[in-house]
Amino acid sequence: MEQAAGWIASAATMIAAMMTAANLGTRVTGWGFAVFAIGSVAWVTTAVYSGQTSLLVTNAFLLLVNAIGVWRWLGRQARYEDGGTAAEKRSQREPVPELFALSRLAGADLVDEAGGKLGRIVDAMARRDNGRPEYLVVAVGGLGGVGERLFALDPARLRFGEGGEVSMAGLDDPASQLPEIGESWPAQLPPMPGRAP
Repeated sequence: MEQAAGWIASAATMIAAMMTAANLGTRVTGWGFAVFAIGSVAWVTTAVYSGQTSLLVTNAFLLLVNAIGVWRWLGRQARYEDGGTAAEKRSQREPVPELFALSRLAGADLVDEAGGKLGRIVDAMARRDNGRPEYLVVAVGGLGGVGERLFALDPARLRFGEGGEVSMAGLDDPASQLPEIGESWPAQLPPMPGRAP
């Protein structure tokens, strides 16, 4: 029993770590915490059979932390996400402007007009005086953040797709068509390349 619990604990911990680190959305993160909880139970079982008090105490505490993670991501955050999705769908059926949940903006794909991925929206900067977005930051290229380039995107020129993707008319090459901002983000939307400020 101890050996089986040890293997279950190891496998569950590794799988859960990949699920939560991947940041693939509310539900995947929530299920990652559920798998972490299974791993904690298996580690507690291993600790009981092997007499390792420190392992028992650590994983009893982690079981509580993982239960909070399940509640937060599969409970609270999932309800928020469902509320935004419901409002989006309702706006499509009623005679009002269609809505897009801003919580989906960070992490949304920036696509060309044919749906090909150009980059990923990583953040948005808004004005304090009126709350309107000044510019969005899009990451292009790289792997896991290494080697990526950051560009500013004018929110007034964006279109929001039903699948959560974002596009900008006429954009097919962010590196030549958008102002690069690097790691030092500007105080306002920089001029587009080739245009005077």
